[in-house]
Amino acid sequence: MKPLFKLKLPTLPARAPRMDSSLLRWAGKACAASTFWSIDGELPDIPKLVMVAAPHSSNWDGVFGILGAAGFGLKANWLGKDSLFKGVGGSLLRKLGGIPVDRSDPSGAVGQVAREFAQRDQLWLVLAPEGTRKKVKKWRSGFWHIATAAQVPILPVHFHYPDKRIGIGQPFMPSPSLDADLERLYRYYAPWRGKGGKNALPAGLDPQDFTTDTS
Repeated sequence: MKPLFKLKLPTLPARAPRMDSSLLRWAGKACAASTFWSIDGELPDIPKLVMVAAPHSSNWDGVFGILGAAGFGLKANWLGKDSLFKGVGGSLLRKLGGIPVDRSDPSGAVGQVAREFAQRDQLWLVLAPEGTRKKVKKWRSGFWHIATAAQVPILPVHFHYPDKRIGIGQPFMPSPSLDADLERLYRYYAPWRGKGGKNALPAGLDPQDFTTDTS
């Protein structure tokens, strides 16, 4: 029997969190195949991590990313204001990977998410370090502080609009130096371009100043 979809998707490792809805997985695979995007690289066999996704240049980034993840059964989590998770819609958002964050909690978002990591056996959290589609002066460092507090690896993932590719990099544990880890990530993201040619690096940084080593 011929496969229904010809889209090549990475194999989901044994310890990665799985989406428990076969319907969402089927729908994700169908929609992802229709976008003509491809996915390069292998997913790590790690139960908990913080995934950094960039460059963020379009609202479609999240759509393509969610569809790609759903297509091969990965349950990727994301953060949202706790007010979004009230009522019937809140249950659906949680099924889609949403984690509510209470801004009034004195421990802050980092503390709340670190507790989520401690309470779960599996959790892949996706964050966009730019925080906006516009060019920024600096990345938000929340992803690094969360990974450091939870003692989990950081996995860089990129969007490359010219070739319609989503690429998966190599995971690494955060070092004691935020600046050193940011430079490592800048080197990874320097070659990749979002919609309209946007790169992920903060304003004032020239991609040519970084090597093309994307490991």
